[in-house]
Amino acid sequence: MPRYKLTIEYDGTNFVGWQQQDNGPSVQAALQTAALNFVGAHVNCMAAGRTDSGVHALGQVAHLDLPNHYDTDTVRDGLNAHLRPAPIGVLDVEQVGEQFHARFSATRRTYRYVIVNRRTPLTVERGRAWLVPRPLDENAMLKACKHLLGKHDFTSFRAAECQAKSAVKTLDTLESVRTGDHINITAGARSFLRRQVRNIVGTLVTVGEGKIMPGQVADILAARDRESAGPCAPPDGLYLVSVEYD
Repeated sequence: MPRYKLTIEYDGTNFVGWQQQDNGPSVQAALQTAALNFVGAHVNCMAAGRTDSGVHALGQVAHLDLPNHYDTDTVRDGLNAHLRPAPIGVLDVEQVGEQFHARFSATRRTYRYVIVNRRTPLTVERGRAWLVPRPLDENAMLKACKHLLGKHDFTSFRAAECQAKSAVKTLDTLESVRTGDHINITAGARSFLRRQVRNIVGTLVTVGEGKIMPGQVADILAARDRESAGPCAPPDGLYLVSVEYD
């Protein structure tokens, strides 16, 4: 069966996450139902990143095998027609070889976390950013980022329920940039531990608030203890921006 690579965006606010579950609507289930209605057959849709409940995507990548050959524009338009009114959009479709796997073929994933640093409540960005009313020192946050770059054991920043065999990951990119009252934190790596980015963001905000010094992030990393790090940032501000392949 021909295999198709999908590039997808979605608002994760009302989903239990990417992965199909019994406790609510998922992005995976919505796409598989759309595919069923489009081609008249059950298909399994695999993604590069199993985003958690409330997490968004601007460039999630998935693949599925369809029973017949279709023009890529037809696949895109057909899936989008059957996805309505769910807040999911198929941006692009490519036909790929059967050796392509959205998750295991990926060489880099990039996430962005959006913080709005002001006292005024969120309106148009409600559910799409983390409102932090206390002043944040973005320079201190940027200094703290440098202690996390490279290959490390990220046990201090992994979720308790994370099933990864090893906590060792290589963080290629981690930067914090302020534009007005928005602070965007960008993280890039081949792969991440469960809630790694959100736990890092929570710790960076603790630095920005002046509760700990930037250099103490290195001590938190070395402790290999989740309780030593900051809180887990809410899912609202996290976006899977892109997935890259060789």
